[in-house]
Formats: sequence, C-alpha cells, structure tokens
Amino acid sequence: MKYWMLLLITLLALPAFAGTGLYDIPLKTLDGQPTSLAEYKGKVLLIVNVASKCGNTPQYAGLEALYQEKKDDGLVVLGFPCNDFGNQEPGTAEEIQQFCSMNYGVTFPLFEKLHVKGEHQHPLYALLSGPESPFPGDVGWNFGKFLIDREGHIIARFKPGTKPDTEELRGAVLNALEE
Repeated sequence: MKYWMLLLITLLALPAFAGTGLYDIPLKTLDGQPTSLAEYKGKVLLIVNVASKCGNTPQYAGLEALYQEKKDDGLVVLGFPCNDFGNQEPGTAEEIQQFCSMNYGVTFPLFEKLHVKGEHQHPLYALLSGPESPFPGDVGWNFGKFLIDREGHIIARFKPGTKPDTEELRGAVLNALEE
C-alpha cells in the first residue's frame, strides 16, 4: 500500500515540474530563502553535491580556487549539501556554512541540503541525472559534478573523484567559458 501511495503522489507531482527548465526549479539558499537558478542565466555553472565529512571534502579548496579564478569570466560553482551517502553531511545549515567558511574559505553559493537520489530526489537532480539527461544515472557519491553551459544545457558530468584542478574538468570549464 505504501508503494502505491508513493507512486500516486509522484505521478500527481509530475505535472508541476513537467517542462520545467533548469532555471525554474524551486530551490532554497543555505539560509532557507526561496530562490532558483534564474539569477545565473548566461553563466557557466558547475553544480556539485557536497558534504563535510567525506574523503572528497578537501575538494572544497579546489572548487573555491576555480571559482575565484574564473568567476569574472562567468563561472559559478554551486554547492548542494547532501546527506545521501554514509551520513557524511549531518550538520545544520549553520554548521555547514561555518565549516565551509572556516576550513575552506568557501564563498561560492551554497544551497539548502537536498537529496540527489532515491525516492525523495530533488527535482534539480532528477533533471540532471534522470533519463532525459544527456548523462543519465544516479549520482554515485558526494562531489559528483555537472557542468552547465551559458544556455542551461548539461554539457559534462564528472565523477566524485574528479578533482577541480584536473585537466579534464578545467578544460571542460574553459571550453564552456569560451563559447
């Protein structure tokens, strides 16, 4: 019975997001303010599911360095805290913000904690990793990355272990910024 109720709720919710573009999906900032990605139209976006207690957490430093280096050229790194993998982001919004600021000097935008997979998957991640995505498939761990071009198209996906300073990721970002 629980399965059927969940299926019914999911099917009823689909029309609300049918045809919704990347920039229209409702989000919340880390401090709980309603927002969307609309303010980033025309920018190159690197969307990352982040966590504070993960082996990949040191990538915050590389993400911040990349953001600082390329933000004036139109790059925005967007962090989406996620606790879907091994309880590696258990903190509150305040704890997440403090951790990121104190340990890695993060200044790129952070959003409210969300689910990147499973039955409570956020619509943003349903769009990024769902069957209609050019790079479909569940996010496998923290620090998975999606690169979005200036027109809002998903143009690359990077595995969690791909560090921000790799030639693969940097090259894709630089190419996107040049277009």
